[in-house]
Amino acid sequence: MTLHLTDKDRAFLDGEHGPAGRFAMSILVRMAEAQDAEAMLDIEGAHIDSTVYQGEATMEFAEHLAGLGGKVIVPSSVNVSGVDQEGWKDWAVPEDWAMKAYRQMQAYQSMGCTPTWTCAPYQTAMRPRFGQQIAWGESNAIAFANSVIGARTERYPDLMDICAAITGRVPALGLHLDENRRGDLLLRLVDVPLEVQRDDTFCTVLGYLMGKIAQEQIPVIEGVEVPPSEDDLKMLGAGGASAGAVALFHIANVTPEAPTVAAAFGGRQPTERHDIDLATLRAARGELTTGRGDAVDMVVIGSPHFSLAEFERLAPLVADERKSDRVEFLITTSRMMRALAEQAGLLEPLRAFGARITVDTCILTTPMLPDTINTIMTNSAKYAYYSPGLLNARVIFGGLADCVRTAVAGRVERDETVWGT
Repeated sequence: MTLHLTDKDRAFLDGEHGPAGRFAMSILVRMAEAQDAEAMLDIEGAHIDSTVYQGEATMEFAEHLAGLGGKVIVPSSVNVSGVDQEGWKDWAVPEDWAMKAYRQMQAYQSMGCTPTWTCAPYQTAMRPRFGQQIAWGESNAIAFANSVIGARTERYPDLMDICAAITGRVPALGLHLDENRRGDLLLRLVDVPLEVQRDDTFCTVLGYLMGKIAQEQIPVIEGVEVPPSEDDLKMLGAGGASAGAVALFHIANVTPEAPTVAAAFGGRQPTERHDIDLATLRAARGELTTGRGDAVDMVVIGSPHFSLAEFERLAPLVADERKSDRVEFLITTSRMMRALAEQAGLLEPLRAFGARITVDTCILTTPMLPDTINTIMTNSAKYAYYSPGLLNARVIFGGLADCVRTAVAGRVERDETVWGT
């Protein structure tokens, strides 16, 4: 299949927009050819996942592009970095790591990226609109943009995302095209009680299960009777993108491209049908816990990054409480959400409780945790899924109130009444 380039594309390849533009477009063209794309298309925004420091190679790539004079030509937010720029000294981060991660951060800022430093760019002013063509990295952000907002992005890998931002162009394929956004398989909730659907872990568990079943396919969910909040949908997408590679999901009568099940499938029949009952959900929920016993060293929440609405839910839960000295309590969030929570008076009760807040990064992308952290409790499917492999940590999964109760007690405390376990 032949890739047809426009005069605009060729101008980049010919160096008319500088050496960084030529370098970036050459990468995009090679990727387009490898994927059998027929053309390129314009984007209006980008979210750069390449900001995560993964060693000197990622730092040097960013500095090379910046040294070539690279500048983004579309509004570009940035994902988490490898270090909390302000608070890394409070943790076990080696100084050499912090300095190199900071150099990588500076390189992206010098190219005109907006220093959002968050895995949840949809919480910022750079949130895209329905139908907008964008190039986003970060798996949960991709799922949220495609599914909840109805913007259009493929799964952009590290390094390709910044090339798209510098040129404003991407291969015209995949989820950028309407015909590729229809559902593949049907997930039907069967006899799942409303009290379970109202539980704050329901969408997290459903997302994890959705990812296991769907993998890279597009699932359509039927039978959600309790309208999910935006944070519920955030957690659902993050679970699906972690346990699988879900980049787009539809929920009948909830997400914008699925007013009905039939509309989500675009007139096609599902390739697979899966009934999901309470027992199936219970089993999936149980898989998110890999630790045993009641010992816990840290409670960590905020993956994807904690939102203002989540701060508003957490603050009353910790009021007049104090965490045990045996347990760390960590919230990972963005600079913007922390500032908004501060303005709203939500951080003072958290400080009194003994919570700590980290911005710019998360426990999965920086070596911040000391060796004494062996068991963590979380309400995040993403943390639960990745922590055993990336952190060599055991995980206890529970709801937000469970996380608070556990921190206060200094041991695992979970209310399983709703789930009947």
